[in-house]
Parts: sequence; structure tokens; C-alpha cells
Amino acid sequence: MKTTPVTLDDIPRSVLAVPPLARNADLALDEYENCRLIGYLENGGVRTLMYGGNANFYNVGVYEYAGIVDFLEEQASEETWVIPSIGPDYGRMMDQADILRRRAFPTAMILPLQQQATVAGAEDGIRRCVDRFGRPVILYIKFEGFLSVEAIQRLVNDGLVAAIKYGIVRKNPSKDDYLAQLAQAVDKRMIISGIGERPAVVHMTEFGLAGFTSGSVCIAPRGSMAILAALKAGEVAKAKKLRQRYMPLEDLRDEMNAIRVLHDAVRLARIADTGPILPMLSNLSDEQCAKVEPVARALRAADEAMA
Repeated sequence: MKTTPVTLDDIPRSVLAVPPLARNADLALDEYENCRLIGYLENGGVRTLMYGGNANFYNVGVYEYAGIVDFLEEQASEETWVIPSIGPDYGRMMDQADILRRRAFPTAMILPLQQQATVAGAEDGIRRCVDRFGRPVILYIKFEGFLSVEAIQRLVNDGLVAAIKYGIVRKNPSKDDYLAQLAQAVDKRMIISGIGERPAVVHMTEFGLAGFTSGSVCIAPRGSMAILAALKAGEVAKAKKLRQRYMPLEDLRDEMNAIRVLHDAVRLARIADTGPILPMLSNLSDEQCAKVEPVARALRAADEAMA
């Protein structure tokens, strides 16, 4: 696992995969199936693994947190950057930061808290968290009202931020005043498009963001990495063409639930048996799986044809 401090060069070197976390029937971590998924991603060229919403880290308790991060640290290849998440509430964020400070992860992503949070309170909490963790963190901006652009700028200027995952969904990603202001306030090379392949082209070409996160990369890593390479090379038409193969699965994720669909899509595509999803979420119904399975398998087949 990569243990060196985060630099701006780390962000665009790979799509930031946001994989699910496989579990056994008793909800314990399924090490074998998680290894299969990690290996699948690494074989497809992915070198950054971010364990956040798709891994249901919102519901991971402190009681199992150390075991999960130790496993991830041990299983990733030497050059793979693993990013665990902490939070979203203050108490859990501080407990998990205390666990991570004794380990080699160069950063962690702070999950956003929508309720029971103010901008001033979130900024204060993040400062206290970084002080305990001892390393800069990744901010996850998923909705307006969590952190203002001014608060983010202060945190960045004080050296507390390694990167920013931007995940506010817009009907038209080209029209985004918040993102435009953010890209002016901080070095845009530290901002990551955080909503998968759909807005990645606009975010990277029109706002100058450094890279993008993806859940669907867990099904089709080669194509997603090819999109990133095309965008970095200025081959926008090629990136858009490659992106089209991801839209059927992304449409189902938008229609049903992004986390739940990806969790079961990895199993349905015969990549790894992800098992039950950790409560308070639940797996897809049989009817929903019947819609997702052919789409997931077709996406995997198209990706393997690129090998």
C-alpha cells in the first residue's frame, strides 16, 4: 500500500475506485471476496481505492473499524493508494482518527454530515480531527451547507486538506456556481469529480478538475481508466464514446439506489460475492436484481473485450 504523503500527482494517476465491501452471512468482513474485488480492480489498472459510501462506511462501527483498515492495508499492492473514510458524526470521526494515526494511511476521507451540523461546527470538527489524525484529510462535498467555499479555503490554506471530493449532483453539471467558486478559491488540481463517469467529462474539461471517482469502475476498470487517459490527453470525443457503455448501469443506480445497485452488481457480474449489505441499508429485491444483472454482465463483457 502507498504510504508516502499525498501529492497533487497522486490524484490523476488513477480513477479513484469507490468499491463496495463484501461481507459474510453474519455480516463479518469476507476477506476472500474482498481480495477478489481488489485483485480485479488492480488487474484492470486501478491504483486508488477509496472506501466510502459504496462500502457503507457510514454504518461501520468503531468495534470493527481497526480490523477492516488493517485488512485493506495488508491486501492492497505496494503501489495502490488506499483511502479509508471516517465519520460522519464527530464522535466516530475522532475515534476512527485515533485508530488511523497508529497506521500508515497517508490520508482519510471525512464523510459529510447533513443534519446536526453547521458550517462553523464542521470546520471546527475537521480541524480537531486533523490534529488528532496528524495528517491532512480529504473533504467530501456532497451537498451545499456542509462547508462553505470560504471554510474550505481556510482549511486548505492551513495545510489541513490533501484533496477535495466534489459530489454535488446538478441537473446540468456545466452550471455549477459552487464548483466554479471552489475551483477559483483553491488549486483545482486537488479537486476530484466525485459522481462517477456521468459528469466527469464536464468536470475535467470545463472546470479543470484533476480526476474522478467511480463505482462502476468495479465492473469495468479498463474502460474507466481509458476515459481518464482520454481526458488527460484532451481526447474528449473518445472519452464521451467510452462513457456511453457505463450509462445503463448508472441509470439503474440513479433509479434505485447507487450504493445498493453497485453492491449487488459486483456479485451479479460474477466478479466477487459481496454478500449482504450492512444495515441500515438492504440488498436489492429479486425483481431489481433481474434488471441489474444483464446490464452489469454486459458492461463487464465489454470491458474484458478491451484486455
